Amino acid sequence: MLDLIGWSSLPAGLLPKWLWIVGVTSFLNTFQAFATLSATRRIYANKVHEVTGLSGRTFGVWTLVSAVVRLYGAYNLHLAPMYNITLCTFGIAWLHFMSEFFVFRTAKITGPFIAPCVVA
Repeated sequence: MLDLIGWSSLPAGLLPKWLWIVGVTSFLNTFQAFATLSATRRIYANKVHEVTGLSGRTFGVWTLVSAVVRLYGAYNLHLAPMYNITLCTFGIAWLHFMSEFFVFRTAKITGPFIAPCVVA
């Protein structure tokens, strides 16, 4: 099954495989972000009232962009600009989650918040 979706054509090493897994997971999470606000509200649990349909869809679009960059990066890490921009998606995500926790106080330490922080 994995051969049908490009797993076998990944470059050697763990990083391309990890990027592929994170990219596919992010891609699937995009649908969740558009379909329901429940998971997004669990991430931003301190200010659930601030999670709106618009913010959920914006989160979904960011997740989709990240997924595309990470999936493309998984196959093209030999290109320095692609490696760098793929790495930047993780840094931007980490800064977002840290600012939501420390600055805006919308997030609290729960499983749904910790998981994306660890990946980022």
